[in-house]
Order: sequence, then C-alpha cells, then structure tokens
Amino acid sequence: VQLVQSGGGLVQAGGSLRLSCAASGSTFSTYAMAWFRQAPGKEREFVAAISRRSGGVTYYRDSVKGRFTISRDNAENTVYLQMNKLKLEDTAVYYCAARNGLTVAIPTQNDMDYWGKGALVTVSD
Repeated sequence: VQLVQSGGGLVQAGGSLRLSCAASGSTFSTYAMAWFRQAPGKEREFVAAISRRSGGVTYYRDSVKGRFTISRDNAENTVYLQMNKLKLEDTAVYYCAARNGLTVAIPTQNDMDYWGKGALVTVSD
C-alpha cells in the first residue's frame, strides 16, 4: 500500500491542524493505521492508532489524549489526525503508518508495515 500525506505546516501554540494520509494500492480496510512523530534529535514515537473499521477503536499516547483525534474514512481510503490545542512540544515530523492485520494498541515502529514520507508540524509561541 502507498501512503501519501498532506497537511502540516506552521501554527501558533493553542492552534489546530489536521493531517491526512491517503492510501492506495491495496484494500484500505484490511490495515490498522497509526500516526507516529519524530522531533529533532529524538526517537520516532507513537502518537495514535485506529483499528481497521471506520469509527473503530482508538489509542493515544498520554500526552495527546484529549487534544488529538485519529479517525479514518474507509470509503475515502484516508486516515486523519486532528490536532487541537497544539503545544511547542508537538513540533515534529509526523508519519502515518499501516499495519496489515489486527491493531496493536500501542504499536512500535516494528509493528507497522508501510510508512508515509512524513509531514512537518511546527508549533510556534
């Protein structure tokens, strides 16, 4: 499956952004999806995950709970990450990723099979 990301950019602290990740080349509904991020000088980390069906079960890292929302539209083969109340520490390159099969609640990079190219999100004060 190919993953093409869009969104990202520069936003002030407290603002909002939405990332999109469009999948092609395979049956989107067979993939659990996730978002990861990598800040400068840091390891890539899990942000959010969603199970295979639209409106499926979601999982979040603690620091984004209540601020970020992952969702998917299987009819549009797209997964989204709505980011609200952004903080300086949310600055990172954000990656969408796909896993062929069952969802892993808090996946590691090794749990994912395909990756988007990343989108930079910069939060300024």
